[in-house]
Amino acid sequence: MKSLLIVDDQTGIRLLLDEVFRKEGFETRLAANGLEAMRKMEEGLPGCVLLDMKMPGLDGLEVLKRIKAQWAEVPVIMMTAYGEIEKTDDALELGAVQYFTKPFDIYEVRDAVLALFKD
Repeated sequence: MKSLLIVDDQTGIRLLLDEVFRKEGFETRLAANGLEAMRKMEEGLPGCVLLDMKMPGLDGLEVLKRIKAQWAEVPVIMMTAYGEIEKTDDALELGAVQYFTKPFDIYEVRDAVLALFKD
């Protein structure tokens, strides 16, 4: 089954993404912060991670570094607020496959994730 880990400190975004991807047949798991995301990764690897850039505690770039260090094969798509756009180059250099700027078009995010599972 297609699986997805959704990491965002905003409850509304987590729930919206969860609903969209469940309708697409994904098994989804949700994390509200970086430490929770790392625990979920250790419980079982998802096929993809949707990761918010700015979160309290362990931020998205640090989570991305840790994911890529331990599970380089897992694709990560970053989500960032417009004010954090300068950090997107860092995220791509660290191994993120793509990023979306909030507010994003939910269907563009859906299509990008679906494209990763086409193979």
